[in-house]
Formats: sequence, structure tokens, C-alpha cells
Amino acid sequence: MAVIPVDIAGRPYEVRVGAGLLAELVDNCRGKLRKRRVPIVTDANVHAAWGAVIDGALTDNGHEPHWRILPAGEATKSWEHLAATVDWLLEGEVERGDHVLALGGGVIGDLTGFAASILKRGCQFIQLPTTLLAQVDSSVGGKTAINTPAGKNLVGAFHQPSLVLADLAVLDTLPERELRAGYAEVVKYGLIADPDFFAWCDGNGAAMLAGDAALREYAVAYSVGAKAKIVQEDEFETKGLRALLNLGHTFGHALEAQTHFSDALLHGEAVALGMVLAARYSARRGLMPRSSADHVARHFAEIGMKSEIAQLRLDCDGRDLVTHMLHDKKMDAGTLPFLLMRGIGETFLAKDVALDDVAVFLEEELRR
Repeated sequence: MAVIPVDIAGRPYEVRVGAGLLAELVDNCRGKLRKRRVPIVTDANVHAAWGAVIDGALTDNGHEPHWRILPAGEATKSWEHLAATVDWLLEGEVERGDHVLALGGGVIGDLTGFAASILKRGCQFIQLPTTLLAQVDSSVGGKTAINTPAGKNLVGAFHQPSLVLADLAVLDTLPERELRAGYAEVVKYGLIADPDFFAWCDGNGAAMLAGDAALREYAVAYSVGAKAKIVQEDEFETKGLRALLNLGHTFGHALEAQTHFSDALLHGEAVALGMVLAARYSARRGLMPRSSADHVARHFAEIGMKSEIAQLRLDCDGRDLVTHMLHDKKMDAGTLPFLLMRGIGETFLAKDVALDDVAVFLEEELRR
């Protein structure tokens, strides 16, 4: 098991990465499960796959699992489900010192974390991420949120978990599409600041996705460590450093909005396309070689992901996608910063991007 500390001032916690952590849940949560009754938020798909394991782990150690099972999918990150989940926690008499378990991918982690952040002005929660994307990204760092009709993750809070258990065994039950979508966030860490790790992905990504256990542990542990370093220095994204973790997200969120946050385009798939677009737009501006941008697109294509937004066959134009960007939470005084690249492993925050130019660029990409 790899243990990665996240040294947030006043609220440090660990991310543990290894196989079999859910079966040993109580041992891993020693000192955090104060009561017999343990509240767990999950979705229907995850409960079907892992509910019995959690039940056994808790009941064998004298605890009583108390489940809230939500519909699977991005639509669950809503006001309706947030309010109902908070009411459920209140009915269960959850106290500020109690820990709510979030068993699922990014949707469940985000919703549960946000509910915990506002319940009695803040109670504790533990992340049990069951997707590759959640293990390497959304479960670490304390960003929690729901979606609204205006856009993705526009209502939320920074609220750090008390513990993250990334059980690699859950990856064996993930559909291939979900696994590849999560892999996009692994590649992101190489593109942000580590060309050597991107090269590692080039050489090992396919085998990792195919099930190599050692490669999976390395990929998850490295990604968590890379994110932890950034979050420790810029927890609330006020210094510009944490913003680097949004590489591909501005373009990606616009694509998600255009597809109505549906299963037509998973979040990780949107981020992968967003990183291709960020690289190509950087090349268009003369910031990085076109060959490097093509390398990013080729990498995703080679592991079986869409690498061209034309493949989505969207019924829109470049201006429509830019309109979605106007609701981005990073808008500042009418300006939208973009994460661009000077090369693979050299991402930076650009504040001089004209959205009219982005619209023209996106129109070209839609018609490729």
C-alpha cells in the first residue's frame, strides 16, 4: 500500500492506495467511525458492485451500515439530490464529529462532500473513490460542488476529506470506457509539469489500462502525489498554482454543457478533448510546436479515446461553445483565463485570450 500525505494546514490527511482497502474498511478508518451506525452515500451501480463488501466490513466489526443510494450519472449533482441528502443526514442525527462515507466516483464524492461541508456548518467525510478519475483527481483536494442549469460545479465549497482510500480492486469492475475516461486525468499531470511522466504514459498507459497491477498503483500514487503538492501550496486556488489542475477543463466543460452533462460525453472524455484543444490552440498561437499538440491527440487516440471534437457530431458552432464558457467559475472581471502550453509539461495560465479568437478556433476544429 502506498500512503501519500496531504499536508493541508490544520487539516492534514492521508490518501492510501492499494488493493483490498474496502474489505479492511474499519481498520483503515480506525478512530473515525465513532458510532455503531455509519452513513454511506453511493449510487445504484456502485452499490450493486461493492455494497456487500462494505456491509461485511462494517457488520463484522460491530457497525450498522446506513445507506443512501442515488441514481448513477452526472444529473445526480443537483440541488434536488443535495437537499434530500442533507435532510437524510439530519434525520440520521449525524453530528459534526461524525464521518459520512462517500462511496463512488466524482459525482458521489462531490455531492457528499458538499453536503458534509454545509451540514451543521461542516461535518467530516471520508472519500472511497471507485473510479480511476476519482482516485487520481476529484477525491483529493477538497473541491466539492453541484451543477446548475447555468453550468458545471458553479455551487460548492472547499471541504477537505479526513481520509481517502483508493482501493485498486475497484478498477477491475469498471467498464473500459470509465477506465479510459479516468486515464485522461492521469495524463494531465504529465502535461501540466512533468514531460517524463507523459513519456511514462506513452510507454505504459495501454498496459496500465489493460490491468497491470503494479502500473496501476504507480499511476494512481504518482497522480495523487502530484496533486497533493499543488493543493498543499494553493488550497483555495488564490495563488494561480492550483489553477493548473484545470488544464483542459474550460474547453471540456463547454463540451459537457453542449451535451447536457449526459452520458454522451463523460467528464474524463471531455477533459481529454479539452487538453487536445488546449494544446492545439497553444500551437495556433505559436506557443508550442504543432507536432507536440499532435502528439497529445495521437496519445489519446491510440488508447481508444476520441481525440477530435468533430467526432462528437455536435449540433453547434464555435460561438455556441464559447457562450458556455461565459458561465465558467473562473471568469474574473469579464475575462476568462485559459490554461495553455509552451510544450508538453509546460502549462501556464494565460489571461490575454480573446474569446472571439477561441470561437474561430473551435469552429475550425468542429469542421475538421
